[in-house]
Amino acid sequence: MNLTDGNTQSSTSPFDGDSMSPSITVGIVASPTLTFEIKGYDIPDGTYTAVLTPDGIMMNGTIFRELMFNNRSRHSRFTLHDVTIGIQFHWERKESQTFMGKLRIIANGDTLQAINTLSIEDYLTSVISSEMNANASLEFLKAHAVISRSWAYSRILSESHHTLFDVCADDHCQRYQGIGHITNQNALKAISETCGEVLTYNGEICDTRYSKCCGGKTELFSTCWEDTDMPYLICKDDPYCDTHDSAVLSQVLNSYDLETKDFHDWEVRYTTEELTALLRQHITNFEGNNPQLLPLEYGPSGRIKSLKVITSKGEYVIGKELAIRRALSPTHLKSSAFTIETTSDGITLHGHGWGHGVGLCQIGAAVMGSKGFNYKEILNFYYPGTKILTINPNQSEMSVL
Repeated sequence: MNLTDGNTQSSTSPFDGDSMSPSITVGIVASPTLTFEIKGYDIPDGTYTAVLTPDGIMMNGTIFRELMFNNRSRHSRFTLHDVTIGIQFHWERKESQTFMGKLRIIANGDTLQAINTLSIEDYLTSVISSEMNANASLEFLKAHAVISRSWAYSRILSESHHTLFDVCADDHCQRYQGIGHITNQNALKAISETCGEVLTYNGEICDTRYSKCCGGKTELFSTCWEDTDMPYLICKDDPYCDTHDSAVLSQVLNSYDLETKDFHDWEVRYTTEELTALLRQHITNFEGNNPQLLPLEYGPSGRIKSLKVITSKGEYVIGKELAIRRALSPTHLKSSAFTIETTSDGITLHGHGWGHGVGLCQIGAAVMGSKGFNYKEILNFYYPGTKILTINPNQSEMSVL
């Protein structure tokens, strides 16, 4: 174990351990105190607690600037307790999660940040088992392996990723919940059979966004994020995601996701008082009563891109898609694809879909997989005009598959 008492950073070798796959750094959890179990590292196996103090990180009565635990083999494992998943979403909860690869703990503001370094291919095996059930069909898992790999590479190669690590472990990036979710050989097979494959457009790795359920129509990138669009992230009808097939849903939805039954069509009701309280919570300097909601701009799928709130004391404009979902829910609305019905005591929102709706629709893709579509057909449907290329470990060359 490398216990550093200065301000040096850990080494950033592009490869991790036994794998020749490029490595990725993942921010797993941040807390003033981290308790973890470790086995197979360059420190005696056991349970340890790291505590942030004014002088640095205290562990076993000694102060360090940072902690680095190096795995001795691919069988090394560490377990972090009280990892929050679904942060600020309606399924938020804590889990104990087990990981492979290196563990680094650093001080960051008023918290300790746990960072996992491992090969991209090992990371992806966990991602596709965390984003959906590992028992999903092989072709659906292969499609997701390609887009999850593409998205990871696009973050590593861009300037837009987190400052302390490449990606986080929660829904803000891609779900990465450790090896405990890898319960089926299909997940390992999907990664193996697509090893190095990424989705490209004009030779560039695609920004392969995806959501849980598009609600019948996918959305443009610019409706949800920056005012730009990619030619492969288009608005198109999706006839596949409106399903109640429990066998298919159990493939794509993990246990806590299955708690959400109304993912394609949903309703939310608020009294005037409840709506006012929500808006005061989420809108800076919000004043007034009896708020009225007026959509100003829509994306082509029907998602609201800009929303005006009118009260007795002022007007407020909210946008884009995620800001609207946050403002109108204690956590997040399932999507901004909703119409507004004024009732005698408040409003009812009639909505469609779960998530931003851009790119691949996970439930729609799972249905396609169950109907016999192969992973290339699934990717061509959701990302038209793209090509699958294989990327070499040096990240500099690609070849047509």
